[in-house]
Amino acid sequence: MSKLSSIACAAALALLGGAAAAADWSDTSIGYRYGTKFAEPFNTNDIKKSIVNLNHVSGYAYGTNFFNADLLLSDDKDPGGAGSTAGAQEVYIVYRHTLDFGKLTGSPISFGPIRGAGLTFGFDANAKNDAGYNSRKRMLVLGPTVFVDVPGFLNVSLLLLEESNAPYNTFTNTGVSRYTYKTHPMLTAAWGIPIGGTGLSFEGFFNWIASKGNNEFGGGTKPETNLDAQIMYDVSSAWGSKGKFKVGLEYQYWRNKFGNDHKGPAGDGAFAKTPMIRAEYHF
Repeated sequence: MSKLSSIACAAALALLGGAAAAADWSDTSIGYRYGTKFAEPFNTNDIKKSIVNLNHVSGYAYGTNFFNADLLLSDDKDPGGAGSTAGAQEVYIVYRHTLDFGKLTGSPISFGPIRGAGLTFGFDANAKNDAGYNSRKRMLVLGPTVFVDVPGFLNVSLLLLEESNAPYNTFTNTGVSRYTYKTHPMLTAAWGIPIGGTGLSFEGFFNWIASKGNNEFGGGTKPETNLDAQIMYDVSSAWGSKGKFKVGLEYQYWRNKFGNDHKGPAGDGAFAKTPMIRAEYHF
């Protein structure tokens, strides 16, 4: 965990430093969210989690960068190891880079509701010290993106995923060497849409992820549906610092979490329906 955390911090500092020098625009924030109804496959408990995140998005001459690092802190219903009375800890990192075809060619791509198109690539990586699985996910992504013409932004991508994992079970002290799943597609969308002049915005992302073939233990996987939606209010606009401090409500719907069949042995823990409160400071 500490090694991945160090890598995440180093990557974030390098990214933010470079972005500050080269970006045409940027937005960096730190945030906190909390919920009491998180779920994990093969776990029948409702889990409380606090999540601290660092987020950065910026634009430059040929496209955009997106970076997010979450530190997820569970309560003891999601234990941090065999026999542990402490909750699990997880670091989850996402990076996406989108090349804008219109900016690359100097000829804007615009038709109907589409105001642009590009190519997105990047990676996900995580490390978690939970009792049963201890995920060490690594994933590369690549595919086309279209920019929908709405107030704010709505980007829709069709990405190919190359994912692997190397879990270790602390109950049995056995692990699986790094296993690569079948390459599979993901339809994904991300948005941030202001609601008139109210100070409210509708934000979030949606992922539909196809089955990734057999898992590392030989069992089948299921398609995943992951919706994370937020209604945020710009509190700071009241004192003339628009966009600095936001609070709001968030809801996550995650069916067949990590490809586990929620109607199979993974049970209800593979079907998360999680309300949260959220706050973020932008600088």
